[in-house]
Amino acid sequence: MEEDMSLFPEEELNDGPILDNIYEDMGRLEDEEFEIEALLQEVESDAPLENCCPGKEQNADAEKTKTADKDRTRALRLRRDLKHLDTVHEEKDLFIQKTREELRACRQRIDLITRQQAAVEAEIAEEKEANNIAAVGRLQATCSRLGTELENERDLERSITSSLKENENAMWHIEILEGQLDTARKALREEDAAEGRRLQARAAERLCKEKAAFRKAERNRLLRIRKSMYVQKEHGLRHQKLVEDAQKNHRIAIKFLKASLGRIREQEQKEEMESRERLKRRMDAVLALKNNITANRETLRKFQAWGRARAELAERKAQVEKEAILAQGGDAFKQLFHQRRRQELEAQKRAFEEEQKQRRLEIVSRLWKEEAEEKRKKQQLPPAQSTNRLTLRDKTWCYVSDFCEGLATTAPLYLMDPEYLAYPKASQLLQALSSESVQGDPGALTNPEEETLAVPEISGLWKEDYKPYQVPKEDMDRKPVGGTKMDKDILAHTMERLRSGVVQKQVVSGHEFKGCPFNSKPELIHFKDFDIGKVYKKKITLINATYTINYCKLVGVEEHLRDFIHIDFDPPGPMSAGMSCEVLVTFKPMVNKDLEGNVSFLAQTGGFSVPLKCSTKKCSLSLDKNLIDFGSYVVGETASRVITLTNIGGLGTGYKFQPASESCEQATSLNTSSLFMYDDKNLYDKVIRPSVSENMFEANEYSPMETRKAESKEPEERRHAESEGVTMTTVMEMPHGEDEVEIQLGEVTEGEIGPFSSIKVPVIFTPIIPGEVQTKFKVVFKNPQCPTLYFKVVGIAIDVPVWVPKPNVDLKICMYDRLYQDSVLVHTRSKAALRLRFEVCRELRGHIELLPETGYIQALSSYSVQLKFLPRHSLPEDAGKYFDKESRVLEAPMTIWVADQIRPVGFIVHAIVTTSDLEISPSEVDFGYCTIYEAIKTNITLHNHSLLPQEFGFVGLPKFVDIQPNDGFGTILPLESLQLDVIFQPTKAREYSFELVCKSEINRQFKLSCRAVGIHPPLELSHYHIKFAATALYDTSVTTLYVINSHLSMNSLTHSVPRISSQDVAPVGPTSFEFLLPPDSPITISPSVGTVLPGKRCLVQVAFQPVLPEELVHQEALQVLSKEAEAKLSRKDTVTQRRDLRRQSITPTRLQNRERQFQISTPPNPELQKQKLKASSEEFQAAQAALARAFRGKFDKFVVPCVVASGDIKDRKETETLSFSPQNTLYLELWCPTVAPSIVVTSDKGKNVFNFGDVAVGHRSIKKISVQNISSEDLAVEFSVLNPNGPFVLLNPFNKLPMGETQVLGLSFSPRESILAQETLDIITKRGTLTLTLLGTGVASMIVCSIEGDILNMGYVIARESVSSTFKLQNLSSLPIKFSIKLDSLSCSRREDRQQLPQFLVSPAQRTDVVGTQNHNGQSVFSVVPVEGVIDPGRAQDFTVTFSPDHESLYFSDRLQVVLFDKRISHQILLKGAAREHMMFVEGGDPLDVPVESLTVIPALDPEHREGEPCEGGHPTPIPCPCTLCLCTPCLSQALPLSSETEELKSILVTLEYLQLDTNTPAPPATRELQVGCIRTSQLSLKKSVEFSLDSVSALQHKGFTVEPSRGFVERGQTKTINIAWMPTADFDPDRPLMVSALLTLRGDVKETYKVLLVAQVVTGP
Repeated sequence: MEEDMSLFPEEELNDGPILDNIYEDMGRLEDEEFEIEALLQEVESDAPLENCCPGKEQNADAEKTKTADKDRTRALRLRRDLKHLDTVHEEKDLFIQKTREELRACRQRIDLITRQQAAVEAEIAEEKEANNIAAVGRLQATCSRLGTELENERDLERSITSSLKENENAMWHIEILEGQLDTARKALREEDAAEGRRLQARAAERLCKEKAAFRKAERNRLLRIRKSMYVQKEHGLRHQKLVEDAQKNHRIAIKFLKASLGRIREQEQKEEMESRERLKRRMDAVLALKNNITANRETLRKFQAWGRARAELAERKAQVEKEAILAQGGDAFKQLFHQRRRQELEAQKRAFEEEQKQRRLEIVSRLWKEEAEEKRKKQQLPPAQSTNRLTLRDKTWCYVSDFCEGLATTAPLYLMDPEYLAYPKASQLLQALSSESVQGDPGALTNPEEETLAVPEISGLWKEDYKPYQVPKEDMDRKPVGGTKMDKDILAHTMERLRSGVVQKQVVSGHEFKGCPFNSKPELIHFKDFDIGKVYKKKITLINATYTINYCKLVGVEEHLRDFIHIDFDPPGPMSAGMSCEVLVTFKPMVNKDLEGNVSFLAQTGGFSVPLKCSTKKCSLSLDKNLIDFGSYVVGETASRVITLTNIGGLGTGYKFQPASESCEQATSLNTSSLFMYDDKNLYDKVIRPSVSENMFEANEYSPMETRKAESKEPEERRHAESEGVTMTTVMEMPHGEDEVEIQLGEVTEGEIGPFSSIKVPVIFTPIIPGEVQTKFKVVFKNPQCPTLYFKVVGIAIDVPVWVPKPNVDLKICMYDRLYQDSVLVHTRSKAALRLRFEVCRELRGHIELLPETGYIQALSSYSVQLKFLPRHSLPEDAGKYFDKESRVLEAPMTIWVADQIRPVGFIVHAIVTTSDLEISPSEVDFGYCTIYEAIKTNITLHNHSLLPQEFGFVGLPKFVDIQPNDGFGTILPLESLQLDVIFQPTKAREYSFELVCKSEINRQFKLSCRAVGIHPPLELSHYHIKFAATALYDTSVTTLYVINSHLSMNSLTHSVPRISSQDVAPVGPTSFEFLLPPDSPITISPSVGTVLPGKRCLVQVAFQPVLPEELVHQEALQVLSKEAEAKLSRKDTVTQRRDLRRQSITPTRLQNRERQFQISTPPNPELQKQKLKASSEEFQAAQAALARAFRGKFDKFVVPCVVASGDIKDRKETETLSFSPQNTLYLELWCPTVAPSIVVTSDKGKNVFNFGDVAVGHRSIKKISVQNISSEDLAVEFSVLNPNGPFVLLNPFNKLPMGETQVLGLSFSPRESILAQETLDIITKRGTLTLTLLGTGVASMIVCSIEGDILNMGYVIARESVSSTFKLQNLSSLPIKFSIKLDSLSCSRREDRQQLPQFLVSPAQRTDVVGTQNHNGQSVFSVVPVEGVIDPGRAQDFTVTFSPDHESLYFSDRLQVVLFDKRISHQILLKGAAREHMMFVEGGDPLDVPVESLTVIPALDPEHREGEPCEGGHPTPIPCPCTLCLCTPCLSQALPLSSETEELKSILVTLEYLQLDTNTPAPPATRELQVGCIRTSQLSLKKSVEFSLDSVSALQHKGFTVEPSRGFVERGQTKTINIAWMPTADFDPDRPLMVSALLTLRGDVKETYKVLLVAQVVTGP
């Protein structure tokens, strides 16, 4: 009921808008009634007014025109008023209906209040009877309130009723008025119907014309289509022909192009192959040169070392000789002086011989050149007759051969054969070109053919004018012995060529000898077991095996043997068949390496060679037997055999005998020691390996790749050896003990074996266990080249008749004071019964017992004895040596004595004895203070001292204690320590003291003492444990809880009260709390501080927002910056180094300076680390995004204490703090799992803050954001709702983001006002939320125009001339503004607007078109410069408007719009102007025509008027019409006929209204103005001014008119005002307007006359 009564409160009824609206409508209705009455009076007075106008001074046509205008105006006003009356009628009707509804609702409320009041009075009576005073008072107050409301409702009802009556009366009055206006309404309807019929007829006529024009246009269109189709067809045929020709030419061109490209590619490939071959030859030459240089350097070092050694040897030898001479008493100085003189002479002799050899070589080279030239000349010239005369070359060859042989040249040269001379004997040339002459320059002995065909690699090198480089004498002396490699190759080539002419076939008795010409004894020259530094010599005998005499010449040894092998051979000359000669071979080893090669000889029948081999010292080891068989032996006996190890090699080594199954650790140690103890072979190989490789390069026998393969073999072999060692180690992991070995070696199992010697090692067989025994042994050696030798030892053992099949009885692990039993089985192979006695050692007789102690075993059977073991705690002291206290292992020997047998049978009892103790630490637990709303957990350790697992359990636990895991039950492993959680949760506030009992499986008890204090705090939490969902980084998870104060009474008997143990009860009242958050935690609690009243609760919100630590992000950002700085610095260094390398030379000083500069310019990292990056910086945000992508998740657990204090926080002072009790502290546990974000931003370095910057109001800026799903599943995506009225808009939301894919979000910012906007967009998935922060600033584009009023009037202009005006636009905003200027006359919608009803047919109030008269030539009347551009902030832009009319009109107009950013219209400026054909104009008066030119301008009756020429009124006639009347307004306004001079006569209507005030107060005269102006023009004219004059001034003054001035002059560009004032005369009739006319004459370049029609009337009110 109260809600119904509150719909219209009293204040609203008294001063509300309802009554105001009612009164306002009543006043408006009265005004409208007055207007309607005036309208009726005006309608009724239409007829008399038509006949009251005087007709003497006016023309009939003018009177008719005026009457038509008045009728049209009256009809328009009548339509408007009728429409307004209908609107008022509808509004009144609607208002009356609403008022009736309100009245009905008011009466319903009155009835409801009346019923409520009656019900309240009944309740008051009941409560009075019940004597309930409080209820009676409350009900009486309600009753009084209802009475007040009832009165208000009744007042409202009365007011609404009165208002309704008044409105109904007004409605009746309106209906009466409508009835009175029915006649006028019907007349208007008939007039509208007639006008509609006229418009339909005109439209039908126009439609016929349009249809005819359309048919004509359609025919033209069809003709154009046919023509275009014909042209298109011809064009298509021509195009098809051109395409076919082009394709044909293209195929031909492709064919030729492919052929050309093929030839070009072949030529390029050929050139490329040639360039590659040329480059390869150069590279080979460079490599060969490099190898030769390296070999020469090594050879030079060797020669220098040899020279120093020879010098030292000579010095020592000289010293020895000197001492010997002194010892003999001779003159040592004299002897040494003579010796030195002899040496100098010998050196000079050798130098002379060398010089002679060089000369001989030069002569031979010249001879070869001459021979080549002669052959070339013979080939060019015709063959000449042969002569027997010797040439100079033949003589020279003879001389050289004789000189080489050492013979005299007494024989006549002319007796020798020229062919023989051309090719001398091999022995002569070989003797001349011996190995000693290689030290010269053998390069001269080159093949002439090769010389002539060779091409120099450097152009110009072989020209005649080229001067070769002369080698200094010092460099010539440094040339290595034997010459360079090139020299050797040339010499070998020359020798081969010479040798081809020396070798001859041997034919005897028709048999040609084939085979080796000489046999060698021995056939192989073998130097075995050589030592480095020693000299070895061997002689061989060469036997002539040919049929007849033969010669033998030493050629030499192979290249790699020349440093070690020296051959002494004196050629014996001709040797008969079967004869022999000796050759001495000297070998001086310098490397410890096997050498093989050949010693080459040259015989007359061909070459042969003797193989040569040099072998280092090696070990050759062997065993005399591989199997040792001992046969059968009884257990306990011992047998021995001997095995012999023999070395028939020349190198000794270390050996070791060991079982084949034994680990190779000893062998490995042996090999390790052998690296230092072995002979010098490996070490020497490593030392000389570089020289060997250099010799290999020099000989070109091995490639670098093969050398690398050879070097890589060593680590592979080493790895192979290691792998073998590991394999051998794994084979023997459990070696046998010494007491169990039955076959073993003697004492000497390792040592050194010398060359050509042997050793003997004994093998001993001691059977222990019956059966066949076999063992395999091996012999390993220090020398890795010696293979391991193996041999096998076999033997058979025979046992005693009684034995125990299980000699070891394992009782496993046993506990103290526990009984363990087992049975021992004894077997016999004897065929008779035997007596057995079982004996326990004396130390263990109190712990172990064998039952029975004595027994008999039957023949070929078994016997069982019972073993009992009961360990006591005294076992470690009693057992003595049989028990190990550290390992707790017991090994007890048991003995079985057999009757008539000396050797007993034993077995051993094994057991591990352990305790059964369990230890609980700590032994006492104090839980401290604990509230009843929480549980305290403490850890205890249960340790098992036993070696056996034990089951345990805590039994008899109180209700407030719990032990986990498994409720305190479980199994503890041996020597294990278990962590158990004891959870204490008190049920009420008191002191607790109790014991916890732990029992083991053997019923042993272990106790734990506990104590605690229970607390009942005054506040409690609705949740003490909160588990947040997995939250992504920078996402937020929120949950709520309540802090509850349930303490309402201090009565401890009815309920539990807050207290600490048994202390005083906490007071009842407001209690405050405060949550103490840990520092730098991602937890937010709101409110963290508050007060809770008794019986109330406080809502607390807990939020978890994980973030990355700022230090981690800062460190990551600094690392990125340091990497970028290092990259930039490295790039700078690279550029600097490249620049420096381009220079020819860099001095060491510059290098040092550059290094110093580099060290100075390097920025230290500590300075970079000191930088502090802001959280808004790009580096910080990029590092944060990178760490977020790489985040793997973590789990945090927080415990937040909530302290409690009595009292209200608001009551405390500013400096006063509440006393929070530490015992009443509540604890809130939070589990906070953090996971990696499922969706990350990949664009803009992963930043989540997007700033759109400054954007102009009304414009839009778009940003694209790339979002990637980095989770392992497809995600459904939802977006939070942005502010619908805000500037931010999400353009392309999506609902699914597949795994690993990236989507692009489009966000737009379009501000509507100048604001700083910020919003957040949440991308929500089931695995987290990604929050994007959107920022943007809207800047309003403020532009100020210098034109006031937004109207720019260009004034009057001579037609076909122009005038300009300027204005400014200034940018007051902070953004550059793009503008464009548009004119309505040039707009795209202009054509559509023209299709509507012409503006001249519309009333002035309904005209909306601002575009007035336009030029006839199609050009725009107004033009603006510039049309578009950009205005910078704070700048202004000047605009120039040009007015250029091409004909006369007073209504040129257009609208200029300033459009900003092609969207918003900032300013609209109305452009106006007028044009005249002549220089004078008159302004003022009332308008007599519409400001729009008619489309139906018709020429006059004069047939000379054509389209576009002016009519009689001087107005254009653009469209001809067959009508006979000119409808232009100026023509209609001309009421007088033309004068005789046919000058133009124009009318000007001036209406003056005299305001008649109070009769006692004189009123001012009515005044009007006319402007006479002279237009400034550029045309040449005789008159510079305009003269005007007004006639009939006296007649006007007689009527009360005053005109000043009546005549005058106007200069160009100026105007003059004619003031017209009127004061009514005494005889003026106020009911009849005064109409007077006068002629205004203007004289300028032409004469113009205007008829000024003055209409004056008296009005009583404005």
